[in-house]
Amino acid sequence: MDPEELRVADLPKLEVNGVVGDSIARTIRVLSSQRRLQTLLDASNVVASDLDLERVLRRIAEEARTVADAQFAALGVIAADGHLERFIHVGMPRDIAEQIGDLPAGHGVLGAVIESRNPIRLTDLTTDPRAVGFPAHHPAMTSFLGVPITIRGETYGNLYLTNRADGPFTAEDEELVTALAATAATAINNARLYEEARRAQQLSAILGDVTSALLASESIDVFGVLAHGVVTLTQADFAAIVTSDDVGDEMFVDTGRGQGASLVEGEVLPWVDCAVSRAMEGEASISPPERTDEQAFGGLVPDASVIAVPLVVSGDRIGAICATRAAERPAFHAGDLTLLSDFATQAGLAVALSWARADRQRLSVIEDRARTARDLHDHVIQRLFATGLGLQAFASAHPRHAGTIDRHVVEIDAAIEDIRNAIFTLRTRKTARTTRHRLLDVVTELSAGLGLAPQVTFTGPVDADIRGGLADDVVAVLRETVSNVTRHAKATAVSIEVQAAESGITVIVEDDGVGLSACGKAESGTANLRARARARDGIFELTPRRTGGVRARWHVPFEGEDER
Repeated sequence: MDPEELRVADLPKLEVNGVVGDSIARTIRVLSSQRRLQTLLDASNVVASDLDLERVLRRIAEEARTVADAQFAALGVIAADGHLERFIHVGMPRDIAEQIGDLPAGHGVLGAVIESRNPIRLTDLTTDPRAVGFPAHHPAMTSFLGVPITIRGETYGNLYLTNRADGPFTAEDEELVTALAATAATAINNARLYEEARRAQQLSAILGDVTSALLASESIDVFGVLAHGVVTLTQADFAAIVTSDDVGDEMFVDTGRGQGASLVEGEVLPWVDCAVSRAMEGEASISPPERTDEQAFGGLVPDASVIAVPLVVSGDRIGAICATRAAERPAFHAGDLTLLSDFATQAGLAVALSWARADRQRLSVIEDRARTARDLHDHVIQRLFATGLGLQAFASAHPRHAGTIDRHVVEIDAAIEDIRNAIFTLRTRKTARTTRHRLLDVVTELSAGLGLAPQVTFTGPVDADIRGGLADDVVAVLRETVSNVTRHAKATAVSIEVQAAESGITVIVEDDGVGLSACGKAESGTANLRARARARDGIFELTPRRTGGVRARWHVPFEGEDER
C-alpha cells in the first residue's frame, strides 16, 4: 500500500472533520446553486411561454418571488412621466390590499430604483433615509431587493421583492433576479409586439364595422355607432360622446352606451377638471391613478378610470370620445389611450364622409323644394289668380250670383296666401338665418332618425318675437324634444307647433308612440328641458295623449322688449 494513501489516517481527527465539513458545505452550496439555477430556468420558461401582456407581468412577479424566496413581490410599470403607471403585486392577501387602498405611486425607495436604474439591496428598508413609511394596514417589510427591467436601453419597469425567508437578500439573489429580469424584458417586448398587432387588427375590424354602418344607412345614429365601437374596442363599462358649445361651458352628453348610459345620456354636466374636459380642450387624457380628477359624470356611471380623446371632424373639434371602467376593473393605461386616439382619428374621417353624404342629401332636398316653390309661384298661383279674375268678371256680368262667386274668390285668395307661405318655407335664403329657418333645419336633420316627416306649424310672428338667447333656447328645446321622440317613442306620426303670442313662446311636440312608459329612459333629457324653462320662469309639461303617445309642451313668457 502506498504510504500516501495512509496520510489521511495519520491526520488529527479534528483536521479530518474540518476537511469533510468544508467538502459537505461546498457540496450543499453547489446543490443549492443548481436548485436555484433550475428554479431560474423554470421561471424563465414560464415567463417566456405567454404572449398576453397582463398575464406575463403577473407571472414575472410570481416567479421572481419564487426565485428569491421572498414573501412579497411586485412589478411596477413606469409611465412616460417617470411615475408608476401600474403596480402588480403578489403574496399579499386581497383583503389586506383592499384595506390599504391606493397602490404606490413610486415614491421613497421604490422611486429610488426608478431614478437609479440599478439594483438596490437593503437589509432593512425602514431604516433607509429614502423610505417614506407605510400606509395604515400595510404588513411589515424589512429586507428589500429592487431590480430594473430594461428593454432596448429603456427601463420598462422594476421588480420589487421584500421579506426574504432566510435573512437579507444576498448578492446571489440579486444576480438571479437580474437574470430573470433580462428574460422578462424579452418576454415583455414579445408580448407588447403581439399586443400591438392584436390591437391593430381589432382596431381595423371595428373601424371597418363603424365605417360600413355610417355609410350604409341614411338614418344611422352616428354618435351611437361610435360609442358602441368604443365600448367594444376598449372593453369599457361605459362610453360616451360629449360635446360643448365652447371650452369652459357646460358639457352635454350627446350619446352614451354601456352601464348607466340611460342615466346620463342627454344630461348637461358642469365643466370640471377631468380627463373629459381636457379632451374637450384638445388633449388626449387619462385619469391619474391617484383619482385626483373630479367626477365628470357625477358618479352616475362607473368612472374609477377614465380616458378621453378629442373628436375632430373636417378639421373642427366637435367634442370628445370617452370611456370609463369601474374600480374592480384594471385601470386604463397609455396603450389604451393610444388605441382610442387612433380610433378617434379614423372615426372622424368616417363621420365627415357620413355628414358629407347627409349634406348632399339635404342639398338635394333644398333643390327640390326650390324647384317646387318656383313651380308653385310660376304656375299654380298664376292659374289660381287668373281663375279668380275670371270669376270676378263673371260676377260682374251676372249680379245674381255675385255673392256665391265672391265666397269662392275669397277661398281662392286664401289658397294663394297659403301657397305663398309654403313657398316662403320651402325657399332657403342665404342671407340672415331666421328662427323659422333654424327650427326647420333641426327638423330636417332629425327627420332621418325618425324615419318620417313631422308636421310643422308656426303660429304668430315667430321670426320677429323669437330672437337672441331666446331663439337659441327654443332651437335647443326643439332639438332635445324631437331627439327624445327619435330615441324612445317609436312613433309613426309627429307634429310640431311653435307659437309666438302675447303670453309668450310655446313649443309643442306630439307623437303617437309608446307613451309615458318610455319616459324613464328620457328622464335626463326632460330634466334639461325643465331646467331651461325654469331659467326663464316658464314650465315644461309631459302628458299622455288620449289617442296614445305623448304631448310635450314647453312655454316661457317674454322677459323684455329685447327678446321681442
